[in-house]
Amino acid sequence: YNYGNYIEEAIESVLQQQEVDFELLIIDDGSTDNSRDIIERYRSNDKTTIIYQQNKGLNITNNIALQLANGEYIMRLDADDYLAQGALHKLSIQLIQDQTIGLVFPDYYIVDAVGNILEHHKRHDFREEVTLYDQAAHGACTMIRVDFLKALGGYNENYKCQDGYELWIKFTSRHKVVNVKEPLFFYRQHGSNLTSNENKILGTRAQINADYISELNINNKAVGIIPVRSKKDKYYRLEIAEENLLNIKIGQAIKAKSIKKVIISTPDEEVRESIKTSYLENEKVVFHKRSRDLARVNTSLAGTVLESLTEIDEEVMKNISSVVLLDLRFPLISSSKIDDATNTMLLFKAESLISVRQDNGMFYKHDGSGMKPILNRDSKSKLERDVLYKHVGGITVSNYQSFIKKKEIIHGKVGHIVLDKNSSYAVDNKQDLEIIQQINKLYQII
Repeated sequence: YNYGNYIEEAIESVLQQQEVDFELLIIDDGSTDNSRDIIERYRSNDKTTIIYQQNKGLNITNNIALQLANGEYIMRLDADDYLAQGALHKLSIQLIQDQTIGLVFPDYYIVDAVGNILEHHKRHDFREEVTLYDQAAHGACTMIRVDFLKALGGYNENYKCQDGYELWIKFTSRHKVVNVKEPLFFYRQHGSNLTSNENKILGTRAQINADYISELNINNKAVGIIPVRSKKDKYYRLEIAEENLLNIKIGQAIKAKSIKKVIISTPDEEVRESIKTSYLENEKVVFHKRSRDLARVNTSLAGTVLESLTEIDEEVMKNISSVVLLDLRFPLISSSKIDDATNTMLLFKAESLISVRQDNGMFYKHDGSGMKPILNRDSKSKLERDVLYKHVGGITVSNYQSFIKKKEIIHGKVGHIVLDKNSSYAVDNKQDLEIIQQINKLYQII
């Protein structure tokens, strides 16, 4: 749609694939620029089929392509991206050689609007290294076995903002997926492409996770624990929108659908009494008298969690799947983010999970002779294993059964959810508080 600046390069990159038999479906979704003029130049090419339609959106269009396709395999190429030579052959050969593979995807180059290479994005080796499938393949330039995709119901048209995540969930839960460790397409980054809208994509992913948890009938019942040291705790006393951080966090936990009980754990009687009246009628809220030893700085929270859980009736705990630790310092977290954390951990069968943001900054260490970059991050080649993530947002989830065995909150296979920028802001000082207050005024989060 309206990619007249790029569509010719995309089409030519497909037509130059000489090693395999292929068909090219060009579907214009109601463009108002010069896209149609460019597309019509290929009307006489016997490998192309051209379809014009009006604003049906990505997934409806994907399903139209799926119904029209005559081949054994199908791959979406966005109109602003383009293939490397030999891409179709190198991907399809994987599916030909192993009939159990349902989906195959490559590494890729990230390029700017005019095609300058900005980065070589190198994925993990999905044959040898990957055991936790919570990092989806790119939605475009992923080759899929057609009969497998049709058996799974095709593309889900309920999701308007899609980056391939829903397809990934379908295939990784039922079929083998592999990758080719070679850059086989050029992914163009510019101001108007889909992946620039982070909040919509993260919101859609959260909805997909919730829908699949429901469809697969996975038990998602969690206990949320909010630790508070004392009334002297600066985080307890700070306020946003005339509400202290503890009440904000309790409100977020109560609204989370997955959380069945919320435990406020503190050694301070004054804290308990000051907020008890507000939640006296709420059966979801439980108070725990935390021991002074467990409330000390730099003491593991595992002991606090274990002690807190004794406040919950044993019959209730029999149905609990997760324990969620919530940090007061992150007031802009929504209840839906808490639900997404528990959903994601269960969906990917992780044993624990943290909320994160990718950190693209340069990091250095001093080796005695000066500052040296860590992980070669000034290079254009970006290995997926070298990407750095920061634990932000204050959400930590543990599988209840494995936590009881390990007595560790973060353990085993550790999954993750990526948070939006606003959710990642922490209150550590007065300046942080002022920034968060301004963000809240702007976006009305609290």
